[in-house]
Amino acid sequence: MEWMLMPLKRYADFSGRSRRKEYWMFVLFMIIAAVILSVIEGVLGMSGMVGGVYGPLTTLFIIAIIIPSLAVQVRRFHDQGKSGWMVLLGFIPLIGGIIVLVFMCLEGDRGDNEYGPDPKGGANTEVFE
Repeated sequence: MEWMLMPLKRYADFSGRSRRKEYWMFVLFMIIAAVILSVIEGVLGMSGMVGGVYGPLTTLFIIAIIIPSLAVQVRRFHDQGKSGWMVLLGFIPLIGGIIVLVFMCLEGDRGDNEYGPDPKGGANTEVFE
């Protein structure tokens, strides 16, 4: 549960690095929360009230989660030694989301890089290579 909520603790922290585990557990948390909110809205008859797609609870959740979602994506790019501006690739129609998805799946740089220490820790990671 700690990994799922870590991006919320680092709400608007666009510096440093994040592991794949932190990113994917946060994605899992967002999916679970959205499903639960959608079920609650369906039971209460509130689904589709905002723009015909989402209910008000799900809409508020999506708005609240935008900043931490972008921040954890930027930190994932940093973990690979890439600029956080690469998060803008997600706005390319059709293929942008796929490109970002691939980057989110890639392993980060081992050891320190220009964006900070390895989030997996361990100063002796080179010993085991």
